[in-house]
Amino acid sequence: MSFLPKNLENLRRKTKKNIMPLLTPHLLKLRINTYAPYVGAGIKVEHVDLDQGLCVVSMGLNSLNKNIVGTQFGGSLYSMVDPFYMLMLMHQLGSTYVVWDKSSHIEFIAPGNSKVTTRMKIPSTEIATIQDLAKDGEPVFREYKTDIVDSQQKIIATVTKTIYIRLRKHSKSKDQSNRIDNVDF
Repeated sequence: MSFLPKNLENLRRKTKKNIMPLLTPHLLKLRINTYAPYVGAGIKVEHVDLDQGLCVVSMGLNSLNKNIVGTQFGGSLYSMVDPFYMLMLMHQLGSTYVVWDKSSHIEFIAPGNSKVTTRMKIPSTEIATIQDLAKDGEPVFREYKTDIVDSQQKIIATVTKTIYIRLRKHSKSKDQSNRIDNVDF
């Protein structure tokens, strides 16, 4: 229940409906870039476009994310990728689907001695494939791979994520409404 006068409440609703979709990528980027574990690790979201299924994340090498031998800490490398496939799929599929991380694997290929970057992309054709596979109510498991590269584009690590997707009406999962969509003014 809101204690705002009716005309202010209507203005708040209209603002949320018309302006929040324009602000959502910026607010999401700000929220993730100020998330304490990401700040501590030096992880930064460079670009996020949930509508196009694209996230670019980087991490400079600093004293807070160096491991004992002076290279990028493996846990921080994995953290660069961790939430993004799930977030992109939740956004693109909408609230009629349940989306969860199922499993992850990281393969370390070379030591990270400089700034590293990863570019995660989910093509629009993938969304249509998921919808087709999920239409009968069975769980769908999709695998996504991304390379983490250094400043010379040399592959440092490859992360593989397996994501569980299912139509909500066939699942016992609660609503996963994106909290950023529910920001109050």
